[in-house]
Amino acid sequence: MRYHSYLISAKTIIDSYRGDIPFAAFLKKYFNANKKYGGRDRKQITTLCYNFFRLGKALPQLPVEEKIIVAVFICEEKSNDFLDFHKPEWNSLITKPVSEKLKLLGFTARDVFPFEEELSAGVEVEFFGKAFFVQPDLFLRIRPGNKEAVIKKLQDAGIEFNMPQDDCIVLPNSTKVDNILDIDKEVVVQDLNSQKVLNFLKDPASSIQQTVSAWDCCAASGGKSILAYDILAGHIELTVSDIRESILSNLKQRFETAGIKNYKSFIADLTETDSRLLTPDSQLILCDAPCTGSGTWSRTPEQLYYFKTKTIAGYAALQQQIVSAVIPHLQTNGIFIYITCSVFKKENEAMVDFIKEKFHLQLLQMELLIGYDKKADSMFTAVFKKI
Repeated sequence: MRYHSYLISAKTIIDSYRGDIPFAAFLKKYFNANKKYGGRDRKQITTLCYNFFRLGKALPQLPVEEKIIVAVFICEEKSNDFLDFHKPEWNSLITKPVSEKLKLLGFTARDVFPFEEELSAGVEVEFFGKAFFVQPDLFLRIRPGNKEAVIKKLQDAGIEFNMPQDDCIVLPNSTKVDNILDIDKEVVVQDLNSQKVLNFLKDPASSIQQTVSAWDCCAASGGKSILAYDILAGHIELTVSDIRESILSNLKQRFETAGIKNYKSFIADLTETDSRLLTPDSQLILCDAPCTGSGTWSRTPEQLYYFKTKTIAGYAALQQQIVSAVIPHLQTNGIFIYITCSVFKKENEAMVDFIKEKFHLQLLQMELLIGYDKKADSMFTAVFKKI
């Protein structure tokens, strides 16, 4: 009866969730209010809920309970007691490739993500859709001078890891490293492709002799600022801004841990504020723009489940307002780097066209960083120069 109870509990949670806050936060509140669940129960029910959302827009006709069972069959790779209780004939097929499971059930990965016409060039919708069935990995960026120490700490702790590039470590998503490594001091928790969005700065970095004035205009958690600081070996006069005071407060604490002491910060709503009053002109502007986050939805599949296409236009309009506010602060010969974690062309290529046409900046490079084939996020970056 335990596995029937798990199913009913998962259905109750899914039915009561409206997608207005991150599902992880909703679950935390739910379990705090319902103390009857033990740790093992919470883990099982949480997995069932996330598997349900991983089916995205597929099988809308099915009742929630049936869809949860289908999701377990698709997303899990090993025989499990839950599926053996509810659908033993599927449990015996659990190790089959996802493509065979989908064929058996009569739907495709395109049904999971039915927005192919909105995608940026280069996104293969079939592979992208299948990626939703898999939890992405945990990626760490090793900060300069810490590689040997970090590797030794992980080895001493008996943690297995891979290194897809010289300063990047990949681990299973559930790996706990907070008590082993100094987060933000030795390593930064940063997705594989998020680590690559400022690669343009690496080539000239070694020849930089003077401090670069840089503005991270949508700083959020500050990951791109720390990345720029590391690439430029600290030769950076950094300014950060965000719309929320709480973000900048958290950022202050994070920068202290990261060893970034000399910087300026201010609160700004770049869609309303008179941008001429915000900051001096900068040689480098980083714009990690607010977006749908569609390149990261395999981490937060509830966002796919509740997504409506009209949302894209809303974000595109917001992005136009933000770049229009900040680009006038770019110095002549300065570099503007536009970044999203979206796979939608209206937020990516269409924004590149908007920037070129309105501001006549020179496009130096544009790249969609595919992550769905690496258990990572997908990102978009475009680098411009003011001439």
